[in-house]
Amino acid sequence: MIVKLAEGNLKTKFGEYREVLFYDGQNESIALLMGDVDGAEEVLCRVHSSCLFGHAFNSIECDCREQMEISQQLIQQEGRGIVIWLDQEGKGNGHFALLKSVEYKRIGLAQADAYEAVGFKRDARDYRVAADILNELGVKSIRMLTNNPKKVDTLTKYGIRVAGIKATEL
Repeated sequence: MIVKLAEGNLKTKFGEYREVLFYDGQNESIALLMGDVDGAEEVLCRVHSSCLFGHAFNSIECDCREQMEISQQLIQQEGRGIVIWLDQEGKGNGHFALLKSVEYKRIGLAQADAYEAVGFKRDARDYRVAADILNELGVKSIRMLTNNPKKVDTLTKYGIRVAGIKATEL
C-alpha cells in the first residue's frame, strides 16, 4: 500500500512537471507527471531506479543520467507522461554493492555479473510500487520506455495495462 505524502511543481530543462511524493512504509518514491494522466490511456512512462554515480556524481561509467534525459525529452515532445523514480540504488542491492562491484565491471563483467561476483543478487529490484503508483494516479494504460522485460511483467502482474514498449537505449 502506498500513501501520497506531498506534491508540487518542478521546473526542469525538459519542461514543468508535477512531482508527487509517495511512501510505501519503507521507501519514498516519486512520480514526475507532465500533462493530465488521470484516466488517460497509452501514457508514456519511464520507471527509473536511483543511481548516485550517474545522477549525483555525473559518472561516465553508467548511462543512468542519459536514460533519464532521453525519457524526459520524449515526454516533453509528447506533452504528457510519467517518470516514476524508485529508491533502488545498485539494481536494488544498495550503493555498497554498486561500489564493491565497480572493479569487476572495469575488467569487463556486465553489471549484473559484477554484482554476483561480490555476493549480491544480479537484480534485486521490485517494481510493485510503480504499479501501485500508476493505479493511484488513475492511469488506464501506459507505453513503457524500457528494454527490461521484468518491469513490463511486474506491472502487468499488478494490473497495469502495457499498451506498448519503446525500447531504445533505455
